[in-house]
Amino acid sequence: MSTDWSPDLAGRARVHAALGEPARLAVVELLLLGDASPGEVGRALALPSNLLAHHLKLLERAGVVERSRSEGDHRRTYLRLRTTALTGLVPTDLRTAPRVVFVCSHNSARSQLAAALWERHSDVPTASAGTRPAERVHPLAVATARAHGLSLTRARPHHLDDVLEPEDLVVAVCDNAHEELDPADHRLHWSVPDPTAVGTEDAFDRAYRDLADRVERLAPAVRTTP
Repeated sequence: MSTDWSPDLAGRARVHAALGEPARLAVVELLLLGDASPGEVGRALALPSNLLAHHLKLLERAGVVERSRSEGDHRRTYLRLRTTALTGLVPTDLRTAPRVVFVCSHNSARSQLAAALWERHSDVPTASAGTRPAERVHPLAVATARAHGLSLTRARPHHLDDVLEPEDLVVAVCDNAHEELDPADHRLHWSVPDPTAVGTEDAFDRAYRDLADRVERLAPAVRTTP
């Protein structure tokens, strides 16, 4: 019998092997709805740093997890799932909230696009805000939304203090906002690169597609508070 397995089959076997250990599966489930630094993962799962490093090495080798450098605190890295390796994995950590509030620094692009996408995928109310809001929504964010059948023509930046209510589920869609906000166990973090730093249509489209993938994963896991 031949043992020349195809690269695709061998790759899927590595993924299954990586997920076949409870601690590694717990890491993946933690990252399914949002990104986190290794320290945040270790604290959430009560894993010592040496054991966590071992599990992360195996998950990265299997192509399940990748790292990115924080756009805020450049000494920090964030872990994110490579979702193409996890087709069919569904969230088990269901949330209830009266609203989902997407937050970035300036509330001019990523958080506005995320809220517009959320309205398309969920009946749970949504809003967006910034920690240091800009004067207007970025024109390329408006154009990107229009290109994908969404509208930001009436959207305006707002300060987080004027928007947030106590029971809201906050999703920080940029590193700076996540690092500026007080630590919170219930907050989610999406490490989406800032398209305004590049300022091209392609950068905004990449941010949109990243947000769209994440919204599609999160929407089934959030229910309206009774």
